[in-house]
Amino acid sequence: MSIAKDFRYHVDVAWEGDRITNVSSPDKPDLTVATPPEFKNGVEGVWSPEDLLVAAAASCYAVTLVAVAEQRCLPLHQLNVSGTGHLTKRDDGRFGFVAIELTATIGTEPASVEAVTHIAHYAERGCLISLALDIPVHVDVVVEPVEALVA
Repeated sequence: MSIAKDFRYHVDVAWEGDRITNVSSPDKPDLTVATPPEFKNGVEGVWSPEDLLVAAAASCYAVTLVAVAEQRCLPLHQLNVSGTGHLTKRDDGRFGFVAIELTATIGTEPASVEAVTHIAHYAERGCLISLALDIPVHVDVVVEPVEALVA
C-alpha cells in the first residue's frame, strides 16, 4: 500500500512600494523581488519574478539530477546549470515566456560518462517545476570526464 504524498509550499508577498515586494517563507531568508529593469519602472539589481522562474527551472533540474545520481550511486564531481528564459510575443498574441533553455555542464569519472549522460536526460523529464510549466524547458547536457578529487 502506498502512502499519498501531499505537500504545501507557503509564501507571503508584501508590497514595499513602487515596484518592489518582499517575499518571505517560514525559516528561509527573505527575498526582495521587483519588476525587471526591462519593463516600465523596473528596478536594477533586484531579483524579478522572471529571474525566479528561470532559477526555479534550473535549480529544480540540478537537484533532480543530484537525487537521481545518488539513487544510482553515480559520482558527480561538478554540476553547473545556466538558464535563459525567452520572453517574446507568443502564438496567442500575448507577450510572455515561450521557452526556457538550460545548459548543464557535468563532471564525472571517466567510467561513468555514459551513465551520467543517461540520467541527465532522465532528470530533464523528472523536474517538477518543468512539468508545471506550459512552455518547453530544453536542456543541453554536456558531460565531461574528470579525475576524482583527491582528498
